[in-house]
Amino acid sequence: MDDNQEKIHALFQKHGVFIKVNKESKIFLEGERAKEIYYIKTGAISISQETESGKELTVRICGPDSIIGEGSLFCNLTYHAMTAKVLEPSTLYVLSRKSLEQLLLEQPSLMVEYLKWLQTENLKHQSRLRDLVLNGKKGALFSTLIRLSNTYGKVLESGTIFIDFPLTNSEIASLCATSREMINRMLNDLKKHNILSFEKGYITIHDLQFLKDEIACESCPLQICRID
Repeated sequence: MDDNQEKIHALFQKHGVFIKVNKESKIFLEGERAKEIYYIKTGAISISQETESGKELTVRICGPDSIIGEGSLFCNLTYHAMTAKVLEPSTLYVLSRKSLEQLLLEQPSLMVEYLKWLQTENLKHQSRLRDLVLNGKKGALFSTLIRLSNTYGKVLESGTIFIDFPLTNSEIASLCATSREMINRMLNDLKKHNILSFEKGYITIHDLQFLKDEIACESCPLQICRID
């Protein structure tokens, strides 16, 4: 994290309200009026949207130092386009939309950094949707696993990548906009061929290059190819 990002986060810590939220709580709902912006201090929160077919698509899984609800800033959009659900007990700093707008207007250099960060978030979102649309169900899973490894992966001595974030198959299915049954089949097939293994919700990837080759991975910058 660079100095300007730290300064943006410092705005939340200095001027925001500190709150604690429990697992399964909803921070905001799709269609709800957007009045506040949130900075995650600790924990994990999913950002999801319901598709036209009624399936839940999880667009992001946000951890510490993430900002959520940011889309309503400096525009006429006054309603949340997605739902934020707490995956594990979390702490956040909350700032009203108008307060953050005023603070950024008073510090033009931070305004520029905020807009740069927002541009990166938009590119991440577009990249995720592109993979889901163009690569089919298998490609959606493979690209999601790659993004999870870039975001939460820890490289072990053996060269395998341990994804240090527990996910149920239902949660992975929501990330891929498909059914839990299909995810079960695809994960078991990958396990059978020793591409990955999983235990108690934690996935270890043994052959990341296989996943990249299967979807003709374009090796996007790591700040774009992420799930948070």
